[in-house]
Amino acid sequence: MTILTALLQGTKLFEEDSIAAPRLTAEVLLCHALHREREYLYAHPEEELTEVAWIHYGRYLHQRLQGKPTQYITGHQEFYGREFRVTPDVLIPRPETEHLVEATLTRLRPRDKVLDVGTGSGAIAISVALETSAQVYATDISTAALRIANENARRLSAPVSFLAADLTSCFADASFDLIASNPPYVPKTDHPALQREVRDYEPEVALFGGPSGLELYERLIPEARRVLRPGGWLLLELGYNSLDPVRKMLGPECSEITVQADLAGLPRVLAARFTP
Repeated sequence: MTILTALLQGTKLFEEDSIAAPRLTAEVLLCHALHREREYLYAHPEEELTEVAWIHYGRYLHQRLQGKPTQYITGHQEFYGREFRVTPDVLIPRPETEHLVEATLTRLRPRDKVLDVGTGSGAIAISVALETSAQVYATDISTAALRIANENARRLSAPVSFLAADLTSCFADASFDLIASNPPYVPKTDHPALQREVRDYEPEVALFGGPSGLELYERLIPEARRVLRPGGWLLLELGYNSLDPVRKMLGPECSEITVQADLAGLPRVLAARFTP
């Protein structure tokens, strides 16, 4: 079995099963089996796979055909130009969430104190810490997720303080200059309609915000009022159709409310400043 034949077979299997990006997925999984970069596949198409490499590749193909996300098979996902370790204990970071990081960066001053609520893999907090001089803290209710976030921070040399907590419960009043959060916002009623890769593999605690999907926003916004300093910012990633109800939760003390769309034109990030 050569590299080229293995790629063609993997691509065909994925095409027949309607797996997205079949050729790219086969390449990524074969690279993972070979411990090589993608360029190697094209430079050595006639190289014979070792028995061990073929066994690993076959297992990865089977896992993907069963619905397991490629990122959980390889254990990695790129986010904001960096590689993050991911496992089924954390949500896979999405490109859309990079808009939340960008919106955060534009509102920070040197040495501001930032809190990432519901950090998961740590992608938001770590990206902000490495791009700025801010003091970055992050919370998550899942200790399993925090272990992954800590591992990512150590590997990327990011100065982030992680704490196990429900939202902001471990902090005193008026502690932060900015809060950023990508909270669970999928309505629980959407569970049957989700893609199997999401429904069967990603952690429910990081996906579902409650029956309506708005419950975490309803809890977090009052807590933000408590822990933000006067003039502090709250930045939230938005779920589908959540803009209007979330905006109504902000109240009259919020000003400079802006909404940033993602590349698909959907409202993705809401930013609001709590009036000094």
